Amino acid sequence: MATKKVSDIDAPKDAFGHDELASAVADFCDRWNIGVSHLATDGAEVSDRLTHCVNSYEKAEEHIQLSVQGILQSSTGSDPGAS
Repeated sequence: MATKKVSDIDAPKDAFGHDELASAVADFCDRWNIGVSHLATDGAEVSDRLTHCVNSYEKAEEHIQLSVQGILQSSTGSDPGAS
């Protein structure tokens, strides 16, 4: 059973020998497939949002580095500690 897919469980009603059991299995398989689909969609959304966060952090880091370089390279007159 560990190597079977959930979709492989579903079978014709007469294969289960009981209508209620067959209906329960069919309902489970339908809900399982919907759940897996939602998980895949949610996983893709999480991935997209994390990628956006990484890009935002990289842009912020670059901006900070350029700002610090600008501060360090700006000429504000003579260095008071140089004398």
